[in-house]
Amino acid sequence: MSDSPLKVGRVVRTDAKVCHVDLDGAMVACVPRGRLFEERTEQKNPVAVGDFVQVDTTSQPPSLDAVLPRRNRLGRTASSHDPREQVLIANVDQLCIVASVEKPKFSSNRTDRILGAALWYDVPALLVLNKVDLDRDGSVEAIARTYEGIGVDVVRTSVTAGLGVEELRARLKDRVTALYGASGVGKSSLLNALQPGLKLKIGKISKFWDGGKHTTSFSQLHRLEFGGWVADTPGIRTFRLHKADPAALRGMFPEFARFQGACRFPDCSHDHEPGCEVFEAVERGDVAASRFASYVDLLDELRSVRPTEDAEPGAEPDVED
Repeated sequence: MSDSPLKVGRVVRTDAKVCHVDLDGAMVACVPRGRLFEERTEQKNPVAVGDFVQVDTTSQPPSLDAVLPRRNRLGRTASSHDPREQVLIANVDQLCIVASVEKPKFSSNRTDRILGAALWYDVPALLVLNKVDLDRDGSVEAIARTYEGIGVDVVRTSVTAGLGVEELRARLKDRVTALYGASGVGKSSLLNALQPGLKLKIGKISKFWDGGKHTTSFSQLHRLEFGGWVADTPGIRTFRLHKADPAALRGMFPEFARFQGACRFPDCSHDHEPGCEVFEAVERGDVAASRFASYVDLLDELRSVRPTEDAEPGAEPDVED
C-alpha cells in the first residue's frame, strides 16, 4: 500500500469554499487549494461534481490538491455576462432528461436544447416522459415517436400509477447518471420511488404558473443502493451551449443528415437559403416541425447574445421556466 498522503476520491457536492469528496465510502469535506483558482481559464468552476480528485488527508482540514483529467462533462455558458463554461457535472455515463407530459406541459424546445448539449459534449442521452397517467390526448406516443425516430431511447413513467419505475431502475443501475429537467417534472419523485431513502425534497407546483420553484440549487451525486450514482442538476433558465457556432448546430440535429447533402448550398444553414432540402423535409413531415422550430430558435441564439435572459451578476441561481 502506498504511503502517499494523497488519496483519490470523487466529488459529490461543491459548496462555496468546500468540496465534499467520497473517499472509499467515507464523506470528507475538503478545501480546494488556492492554486486551482489562480489561473483564469475558460471554465468558471475548476472543480465540479463528478470530478476525480487528489486529496491530502494529512492536512487540517483535508485539502483538495488536484483535479484528474475528465472523461467527459456537461456544461453551459455561465451567463451572457460571463462567457466562461460552467461545468454542471463531470465523468458521467449518461444524461437522463426528464420531461413531464402535463403539469408542466412537455416542452420540445427545452428537450431539444439539452439533447443538443448532450451531443455537443458526447454524453449518451435518455429521455424519460414522466406523468404519463395525465395523458388524455395520446401526446405521449406522439412525442415518443418523434424522439425514438432520431435514435433516442424513451422511457415512459408515472410514479402515481407505478409505471416504468423498474425500467428506469435498470437504466440507472451501475451507471453514473445526471438528471436534467424543468421544475415540477417529477425528478425528485422518481428518485424517491427508485430509492425511498434518498428523501429528496419535492417542490409544489404553483397553481398560478405552469412550473414551480426548483428545489435543487446545486448538483449533487447520490449513491444508489442498487448500484451506481445519480445527480439531480439545478434548474437553469437559459441553457446556452458553450463555444458552439451556427455551423456546429446542424450536427446536433442528426435527422438533418439524410437531407442536407441535397441542399443547393453546401454550407446551407437550413434557415433562409433557397433550395434547402431540410426545410422541404419539414414540409413533407420527414423532419418533425417541433424539432426544426427548436433548431431555428437555437440558431438565432447562437447568432446573437440575449442579455435579458440571464440574471444580473450575483443573483440567485435561475430556475427553468
